[in-house]
Amino acid sequence: MDYKETLLMPKTAFKMRGNLPNKEPKRQEQWEENNIYEKVQERTKGRPSFVLHDGPPYANGNLHIGHAMNKILKDFIIRHKSMTGYHAPYVPGWDTHGLPIEVALSKGKKVDRKKLSTAEFRQMCAEYALRQVDGQREQFKQLGVRGDWDNPYLTLTKDFEAAQIQVFGEMAKKGYIYKGLKPVYWSPSSESALAEAEIEYYDKKSPSIYVAFTIQDGKGVLEEGDKIVIWTTTPWTIPANLGISLHPDIEYVRVQVGDNRFVVAQELLETVAAELDWENPEVVKTFKGKDLDRAVAKHPFYDRDSIVMLGKHVTTDAGTGCVHTAPGHGEDDFYVGKEYGLEALSPLDDKGVFTKEAPGFEGLFYDDANKAVTEKLKEAGALLKLGFIKHSYPHDWRTKKPTIFRATSQWFASIKDFRQDILDEIKKINWYPSWGETRLYNMVRDREDWCISRQRTWGVPIPVFYGEDGTPIITDETINHVSKLFAEHGSNVWFEREAKDLLPEGFTSEHSPNGKFTKETDIMDVWFDSGSSHQAVLLHREGHRRPADVYLEGSDQYRGWFNSSISTAVAVTGHAPYKNIVSHGFALDGDGRKMSKSLGNVILPSKVLKQYGADILRLWVASVDYQADVRISDDILRQISESYRKIRNTFRFMLGNLADFDPKTDLVQEEDLEEVDRYMLNRLQKLIASVRESYERFEFSPIYHSIHNFCSVELSSFYLDFAKDILYIEAKDNKRRRSLQTGYYEILKSLVQLLSPIIPHTADEVWEFIPGVEEESVQLTDMPEPRKISNFNEEKWDQFMKIRDDVLKALEEARNNKVIGKSLESKVTIVPKDNETKEVLNSMDHLHQLLIVSEAVVADSAENAKEYRYTDVFVEKHPAETCERCWVSSDTVGEDHDHPHLCTRCASIVKENYSA
Repeated sequence: MDYKETLLMPKTAFKMRGNLPNKEPKRQEQWEENNIYEKVQERTKGRPSFVLHDGPPYANGNLHIGHAMNKILKDFIIRHKSMTGYHAPYVPGWDTHGLPIEVALSKGKKVDRKKLSTAEFRQMCAEYALRQVDGQREQFKQLGVRGDWDNPYLTLTKDFEAAQIQVFGEMAKKGYIYKGLKPVYWSPSSESALAEAEIEYYDKKSPSIYVAFTIQDGKGVLEEGDKIVIWTTTPWTIPANLGISLHPDIEYVRVQVGDNRFVVAQELLETVAAELDWENPEVVKTFKGKDLDRAVAKHPFYDRDSIVMLGKHVTTDAGTGCVHTAPGHGEDDFYVGKEYGLEALSPLDDKGVFTKEAPGFEGLFYDDANKAVTEKLKEAGALLKLGFIKHSYPHDWRTKKPTIFRATSQWFASIKDFRQDILDEIKKINWYPSWGETRLYNMVRDREDWCISRQRTWGVPIPVFYGEDGTPIITDETINHVSKLFAEHGSNVWFEREAKDLLPEGFTSEHSPNGKFTKETDIMDVWFDSGSSHQAVLLHREGHRRPADVYLEGSDQYRGWFNSSISTAVAVTGHAPYKNIVSHGFALDGDGRKMSKSLGNVILPSKVLKQYGADILRLWVASVDYQADVRISDDILRQISESYRKIRNTFRFMLGNLADFDPKTDLVQEEDLEEVDRYMLNRLQKLIASVRESYERFEFSPIYHSIHNFCSVELSSFYLDFAKDILYIEAKDNKRRRSLQTGYYEILKSLVQLLSPIIPHTADEVWEFIPGVEEESVQLTDMPEPRKISNFNEEKWDQFMKIRDDVLKALEEARNNKVIGKSLESKVTIVPKDNETKEVLNSMDHLHQLLIVSEAVVADSAENAKEYRYTDVFVEKHPAETCERCWVSSDTVGEDHDHPHLCTRCASIVKENYSA
């Protein structure tokens, strides 16, 4: 007889190799054909709702790893919630307005805007944005992200724009929206104003100049001809200089240097003297800044005055303590100039080119003018020193080009009017990580008014009309009418119709006695678009509500979407639009460097999917501490693949050993299970509890590590290993065998459910092979809840596993010393060091099987035993023959005359079940 034929070896069609890049697209097609998203929503209808509101990515270009990580994290949460008692719809969104789309058409697609009307160009922008949405949507779906992909929210749709107009109108009604002239961040490269959220800081090399302003009227403190010294890193702003600011309480000195008399702050004299190579400057006079109020100096090269003003913004941190003041090009400058009745002179056009208001520099780009201005100062004898410094400077976050401060007439949202309300709401939110609260709190606390107007074309128009006297007109009537027009026609109607055709029929205003009106041409900041999504989406989508449970985005969104959303929501409703904020870090390469094309270290999601598969990328997301910056590289992904292989092979082993198991007929009741199976089910309950707690805390790395550890240590190294001697060897319906299979069945089902949010393609694949499951997909089930395993001594088994570690160490040393080969060749004698250990060992049935040895003896002493932590252990090669069927060395081999090469256990199994 061929005894191999009598063994119940694992059988399964579940493949060892995942082959994910080829299998996953088919799985995704299957989900789509079977409407899995709709089926999940139908199954969970009526449950408490859970709303994760999607922060809209920008609709331009292919996805990068940051996009992938963001959407996968959201998918973990949504899938988990739908399997733990909630109705959790997911509506993805896209940010579809803004400059990059205009640039892509003008430069990338070579569209000549001059030949198109504004409405025609906007239509082309819309079509381009929708094509980008289609491309990104397919890429997101390839990641296995489940959602209502056929019905996303887009900031360019009629319903969204109409809701945004309502938000603007409500803020205007409360007095939070106003138009004003003041310096804002201006991007010459974008030809538009920018908000603080659109500013990034990079190092920039700038000229550093010291300039002398000659006194004409010293107010009895200084003499005519004395010179006030200023320092600046923006020589191009000198043509706009209208004054010099001093701090009222700082001590200033007039010093004699050769034939000249200069004025600087006393505290900075030593530094300035060193910079300007002054030898032995003699202090002639000391006075306070306030003593020089309204003194008059002469502009270095224009025939106009430069007034001495007092400002608390002046410091002695750097420079001279005397600050060059150009009200049109600096925030502090603007406000101090306003106090002194100075105009906000800003002699630049939208492109950053000087106008005729700066004689001698007209037509020069501001940055190029630095050199010309410096030469003019030198020519006038006012330049004391020219040098260069490298410093942190504001840049346009989209074009990465430097910005300037420029006084222009803009629309603002007055954050200061409701700032305290926002700060109060921030304290009520749960933050993951906790430092997010401080970050947003400080940003809001320090935020100035929000510049919401942009001098561009592709965006939502600011719905303001102007009367004949120039007064802005914003009323409930006009806002509601424009909102209805946008809901019916889209915002392009603003550019297709005249102002009178956009106003309600018969509309009149005291500001237009002749009935003539004009309309605003600026559009809104795109952050106002996405910041209004709580109104457009949370209030109008099925299963949604305001506030949402979670907003989850990258850590850059504390200044972006988190900020704009809470600003508009508190302004309109008095409350934050979210209960929980979860933020993630940035993806870096394996060396911790930022990814860039120039470094050649960019890892694209599309490449990872082709090489490894989406579930590997998803498992990587689960493996990292995403709340900090994370690293990804080929080496890291190979390690993740190895972990995936371990998990997959664990599933395959259990499936193979459930081939002849039908849960309807073969399931063993819990109270009848073998003690070891109850022990493993108890371990499973602990795992279920910890995994569910981690999901609730939005912590996925502990889930990955604990499940991987459970598969590697508790299952592969113990439960799946020793069980082979029962599963393969015993008869099909043997009670111990069915008990083990019952344990495997529950563990397998539970692990697949716990991992389903993380590796959904693999989880659904495994589910198809699990015997007796009725649901077509694991996604249509609920996660297991931890339960108490009855009639089970946990302390005893915890102690046994510690004793087992002693024996494993002894076996390993015996192997290394060539005493044995495989552990089944051995006989072990175990000497307990204490009564507890002795009781545990003596209570263990089938001790040799649990230790995977041929014989295990518990003794009071053993010569040559080696000492370990809980026991002394002696390992020897078993002297008996080896059974040809179970490979256990046994003294009973040969006792059965019909089967002389088998032990008596195997002989009786064969006789009872396999004899001809």
